[in-house]
Amino acid sequence: MRSSELDYELPPELIAQRPTDRRDESRLLVFDRATGAMRHRSFTDLPDEATGYLVVVNDTRVVPARLRLRRATGGEVEVLLLEPLGNGLWEALARPSRRLRAGDRLDARSRLSQATTVELVEVLGEGRWHVRVEGEPEGELPLPPYIHERPDDPERYQTVYADDPGSAAAPTAGLHFTHELLSRLDHERVTLHVGLDTFRPLATETVEEHVIHGERYRIAADAWRRIAAAERVLAVGTTTTRVLETLARGAPLEGRTELFITPGFAFRRVDALLTNFHLPRTTLLALVMAFAGMEQTRAIYDAAIAERYRFYSFGDAMLVL
Repeated sequence: MRSSELDYELPPELIAQRPTDRRDESRLLVFDRATGAMRHRSFTDLPDEATGYLVVVNDTRVVPARLRLRRATGGEVEVLLLEPLGNGLWEALARPSRRLRAGDRLDARSRLSQATTVELVEVLGEGRWHVRVEGEPEGELPLPPYIHERPDDPERYQTVYADDPGSAAAPTAGLHFTHELLSRLDHERVTLHVGLDTFRPLATETVEEHVIHGERYRIAADAWRRIAAAERVLAVGTTTTRVLETLARGAPLEGRTELFITPGFAFRRVDALLTNFHLPRTTLLALVMAFAGMEQTRAIYDAAIAERYRFYSFGDAMLVL
């Protein structure tokens, strides 16, 4: 599959810059794979659409991992912590990477980045580094680069059920839920800590050439027993989908997944998918096409653009049944 098949044109004004006043005020585009029918609903209608499904959410929590730092020479450096490796060591993205060297020590340049010192330990390529952080990272929430204004309440970039810190980005399909709406759904939790591939576009000519970076996951044994035995499962988000399909292939209840879901993939446990509208040329859009169908996904996105849905992290949602 050519990466160009994941392209589409989006009017810039449809990129949501802020969340809705209430989480569940978002719109919901529902697509029925059996009939090809689409309907336009509100997210508050999800319990009606999800009747008979066990709903599975990802309870990861975004860490304040964007650190604004300075080199000893005064040059500004931005470090995005991706994953803790133990003993203060992290995998991170750093920029401008070409000017950095192993052994450089970076200090906080503002009150928003309270980590005392970050030491660059080893360059990994593609802007990735192993770094050592002194103290607990207390930077900014790492909002995506297409969002140009920070929300008044940082919790709006966390799900209401966020519990386990460890993600570099929010599992955005879950941002629409309120506690009240979630209480109306039969649901279970998994944890997948969102890493680099959530916001890294495909840079290869074909999708198959792309190398996906592993992400940490875990699930309680009782939760997996319920999910495995459920008649129908609705996965909230691409991250939840990857965990469930990893486990359905016999993986342990805790580990790392490098599962790369592309068109032609055989889904074994996910029967319905709730997700936001994703950027072009991303692994997330490839997963949606694998589940809904390539031409069907293009039709969904065309309809969403025509109906002026809001796109990306703070945007509206789609449900594929």
